[in-house]
Amino acid sequence: MTCMTITTETEEEADAAVDALNLGRRIRAYRIERGLTLDALATAIDRAPSQVSTIENGNREPRLALLRAIASALAVSVDDLLSPEPPNERAALEIAVERAQRGPVFAALGLEPVRVSKGQSDENLRTILALHQEVERLHRERAATPEEARRANAELRRTMRARDNYFGELEDMATELLTAVGHTGGPVSHQVVADMANHLGFSLHYVGDLPHSTRSVTDKRNGRIYLPTEPSASRDSRSPILQAFASHLCGHDEPRNYADFLRQRVETNYLTAAILLPQKDAVAFLSEAKNFRRISMEDLRDAFAVSYETAAHRFTNLATARLGIPVHFMKVHESGTIIKAYENDSVSFPSDALGAIEGTTVCRSWTARTVFDVDDRFSPYYQYTDTPRGTFWCTSRIEKAKEGDYSVSVGVPFEHVKWFRGRDTQHRALSRCPDETCCRRAPAVLAEKWEGQSWPSARTPTSLLAALPTGTFPGVDATEVYTFLERHQPH
Repeated sequence: MTCMTITTETEEEADAAVDALNLGRRIRAYRIERGLTLDALATAIDRAPSQVSTIENGNREPRLALLRAIASALAVSVDDLLSPEPPNERAALEIAVERAQRGPVFAALGLEPVRVSKGQSDENLRTILALHQEVERLHRERAATPEEARRANAELRRTMRARDNYFGELEDMATELLTAVGHTGGPVSHQVVADMANHLGFSLHYVGDLPHSTRSVTDKRNGRIYLPTEPSASRDSRSPILQAFASHLCGHDEPRNYADFLRQRVETNYLTAAILLPQKDAVAFLSEAKNFRRISMEDLRDAFAVSYETAAHRFTNLATARLGIPVHFMKVHESGTIIKAYENDSVSFPSDALGAIEGTTVCRSWTARTVFDVDDRFSPYYQYTDTPRGTFWCTSRIEKAKEGDYSVSVGVPFEHVKWFRGRDTQHRALSRCPDETCCRRAPAVLAEKWEGQSWPSARTPTSLLAALPTGTFPGVDATEVYTFLERHQPH
């Protein structure tokens, strides 16, 4: 079982090259072990020695019929030849150097490849490999820009939309793990999570000196997961444990780039939610709610003892694939900045030239913004919003974090609101965005009075994916500034 992947053509070619290299080295090792020369093996399989050399050097992958002939001549099985393990330590080193030299980073250097032969000592090959790894690290460092992150995030969202944000392989993984520890239904307790960790070979250790930038640290060598003695008040104590071994289950390696990092984060969060809200139970709960036309994020939250945000996220996994309801989700900072977003219901999120949504500002009339003006923050807030793409209904709630207040919103097109509690709300708003006259341009009266007469000090954007906001003062909402000045001007 594997997690979802976003594989580019370059990565596929690299994987194929690695397979051919390993196969070639294994054929060579077996040939030498059998005491056969290159010519002797070529004669045995009725091929030219140059063809066998090409195969052994990893420059050609033989067809199955030829592979069977080689296996027969070497008195081994085809599976022996196709084993992913290098035949010995020297071969592993040669493969690593060859792989590096065939990659795009080495090619960009414009250097002639070094011939990997018996004449090259292990020390020389290790030096070449170490130099290449350092060049590759510097290349990644230069490429690690917000622009790259935003492109990667936009591509990841396209993948999520194409699958309706439903990943069956992760659902199966969660189901197997829940079954393995004997969970039969209902909320997943902290003890059940601890049992899962133990089942996977991990012990839990609570410490007071966990690095401040981490939620947990996993010692894979000794099978230990380190957790803080004082869990965050705003986070579920089960989540750090689940996220720690979710990465293990998904086979995550150190991310090579932003695309890897973002994909791994989505996989980890998805698997965590799929365990806390098991598909079978959650679908049964939501299907009953749909039948009675009372789907509610609050009810889903309470039924499985999770946070509102986790419940909202999980709903997006199951809404379309299992309930036939298109949906959109938003997490928005009190400043109006979008932190997370997903849609497959044709709602029009603001985006930049790269197609990225995170870091942009949502319309003031959308539920994700108007909810901040509601006095009652203990009750769910519902609103209809008329947009150029149609009318959407949304339910939203405020959640607190150390960075400030956030709204978490789930919405659906008007024709699907019949399944939800809160459809009878009288709250309604009109959004003309992306037309700037909707809310992005300050009212003419205020602009005329205060333009050129104000000097706000902007806060620096902290979001990893945030683009530099536009405006005279980047990140400053002119309407808010002018309204503030109007309210506080001396009389």
